[in-house]
Amino acid sequence: MDKIVEEINQDRRRFFGSAAMAIIATQIGMIGPAAAQGARTTMPAIKPGTNTSFGPLKQVNAGALNVGYAEAGPTNGPVVVLLHGWPYDIHSFVDVAPMLAQAGYRVIVPYLRGYGATHFLSSETARNGQPSVLAVDTIALLDALKVERPLLAGFDWGARTANIIAALWPERCKAMVSVSGYLIGSQEASKMPLPPKAELEWWYQFYFATERGRAGYDTYRREFSKLIWQLASPKWAFDDATFDRTAASFDNPDHVAIVVHNYRWRLGLAQGEPKYDDLEARLAAFPVITVPTITLEGDANGAPHAEPSSYAKKFAGKYEHRLIKGGIGHNLPQEAPQAFAEAVVDIAAS
Repeated sequence: MDKIVEEINQDRRRFFGSAAMAIIATQIGMIGPAAAQGARTTMPAIKPGTNTSFGPLKQVNAGALNVGYAEAGPTNGPVVVLLHGWPYDIHSFVDVAPMLAQAGYRVIVPYLRGYGATHFLSSETARNGQPSVLAVDTIALLDALKVERPLLAGFDWGARTANIIAALWPERCKAMVSVSGYLIGSQEASKMPLPPKAELEWWYQFYFATERGRAGYDTYRREFSKLIWQLASPKWAFDDATFDRTAASFDNPDHVAIVVHNYRWRLGLAQGEPKYDDLEARLAAFPVITVPTITLEGDANGAPHAEPSSYAKKFAGKYEHRLIKGGIGHNLPQEAPQAFAEAVVDIAAS
C-alpha cells in the first residue's frame, strides 16, 4: 500500500517546492476579516435559500475523474473545500460559499463521483463507492488544483471523506468542520447488529442490498431522495425548486452504481478494490484525528447519528462541538448556512 500512497502524492511533490510552501504559509495567515473578530465569529445574517446558483462550473481531470466543481472567492485566499453527501449535491453550500468568499476565502465545491458534472475518464474504471476511494478522489483534486493544505468542511458522505483525509493525510488538511462528528467506520464494525429501532433508521441500506432496491432507486431516484430529505430534516420546509436543483445531479449515469456500491460495501455485500485494502485497514483501527476540528449537529437531525459524547475523544487537537438549534436537520449547511460558515471561519483561525 505504500506504493499506492506514493502514487497519490507524487504529483503534488512535483508541484510544491519550498517556494510554494512559503506561499501556502502566507495564505494560511490570511484568515480573512471575519476571523479577526475573535474565537466566536458572527457572520452576516442570511436567510437560507437566498442564493440559488453558483457561477459557471469548472472542470478538471483529477485521478480517475473529470471533476465538476464550483469556485468562489479570491484565487489567493486561504482554501476551503466543501464536501456534500447523499442524496445532496453542491447546492447544499449555495449560501455558504458566497459568505466565505466575501470573507476572503477561496471556496471550492466539487461534485462527488456519481454526481452532477463529475464523470469517470474511463469506462473501464470500477464504479467504486467505498469510503477510502472518495477520500483518494479529493486528494487527487487537491493535487490537480495545486492546493496543498485546505480547510475541509462537509456533512454526510462529505464529512466522512473529510474525516478520512484528516486521519490518514493530516498534512493535507489544515482544519476541519464535520457535521455529525466522527464518521469513520469499517466493514467489521458494520457486522454488529443494532437494536431494532436503530436498524429501522438504516432501512435504505438494506433496500439497496437487494436488486429490487437497485432497480427501485434507479426508477424512483427523485421520489426516493425527496423522502430521505423529509425524513432526515423533518422541520425543513424546502420547496420543489430547491429540491429540483439538487435532484438534477442524480441524473449522472454512474449515480446509482456509486450509491448502491457504497452501502453494499459497508455491509460486506460488495467487494472493494484490493489496492485500497491497506487504507481501509488503517481506518478500521478508528484513528484519532489531530487537526483542529469543530463538529456540528442540528437539533432536528432525523438521520442516524451518534451523541457527541461518544466521539469527542476521537479528536486530539483543538476541538469544539456546537449544537445548532432552530429545527435544523441533516443538511445543516443548507438549512443553517450562517452557523456552518461561522464554524469554518472560527476553526480556520485556530
